[in-house]
Amino acid sequence: MAHWRLNVSEIRYDRLHDNHVLIAPERLQRPDKSVIKSSIEPAVCPFCEGNESLTPKEIFALRHSDSLANQSGWYTRVVPNLYKAVVIEAPHHHNFGTFESWDGFGAHEVIIDTPAHYVSMSQWNHEEMVAWFKTLRARVEDLRRDHRLASISLFKNEGYDAGSTMSHCHTQLIALPVIPKGERELYTRSREFFESHDYPLMESIVRDEEEAAIRIVERAGEFSAFCPYASAYPFEVIIASSQAMGPIDVLSNEKIEILSTLLLSVIHRLNGQLDDLAFNLWVSTPPLHEDRERSLIYPFFIRITPRLYRFGGFEVNTDMMINPVEPELAAKLLRGD
Repeated sequence: MAHWRLNVSEIRYDRLHDNHVLIAPERLQRPDKSVIKSSIEPAVCPFCEGNESLTPKEIFALRHSDSLANQSGWYTRVVPNLYKAVVIEAPHHHNFGTFESWDGFGAHEVIIDTPAHYVSMSQWNHEEMVAWFKTLRARVEDLRRDHRLASISLFKNEGYDAGSTMSHCHTQLIALPVIPKGERELYTRSREFFESHDYPLMESIVRDEEEAAIRIVERAGEFSAFCPYASAYPFEVIIASSQAMGPIDVLSNEKIEILSTLLLSVIHRLNGQLDDLAFNLWVSTPPLHEDRERSLIYPFFIRITPRLYRFGGFEVNTDMMINPVEPELAAKLLRGD
């Protein structure tokens, strides 16, 4: 077909499923392009302090006051993803009958979480967790200014079974000019609930979980960590608040301190229960360019999904997960009862 171009990423619209698909050939060049699990590590880790020349130039960093960009002396460092799915150049929109796509426009960044070669969040200290949260906050605040972007996905893959291709702790950010279907539907449900009840859906869920208590893992300040009633994954944990708050880029330093303590504790609890823990972590970010009041409809929360089992045909075909571990049991084990 005339519009098809090799090795150029595109955001394509699937009219049948009302969803967008990101076609990104460059991702094939990632270190794990083989389907065979491998424990081979690069001779020199490009994410370790002192190896800054092995990554693209940094976009952002939290640094010692006397250090220079792209050199040692940093706490966190943000660089473009070398195997990027999208690029920041201006997009073009294409229509060919029922085929609709955009050039692969967006931002794909890697947050190098720590200068030390840690392979697990469980190895972090409190200060490292605080720096991580502040870095995420800064990147969302910055990208929100680009009105070409509509959504941001903040996610962390820890462990091979969770999709990680580099052992050194890192987080990824992908910002797109469209809102993916799952995010769009979640926001729509949250908005409809708010319009019917006059308070956010997540706040209602947290209050109900706190009242039931049986699935609460731990509480800190206004935040609760719990295994949700309809957990899709074994030992799934959500961290959220029953009080109104906006997205991550408006979180105060005080709230970040509390969240850092709670998240670190939850990771330690999970690591204590699950051998060779692999998990995905997702930080919710509402659609960009919503005003302050509407952003409260879809408040801040963190979702942690351990990857104990691989997906099968049923899950892929129906988009319905099968979870063999009751969330009540998972929460009890994580509490240490």
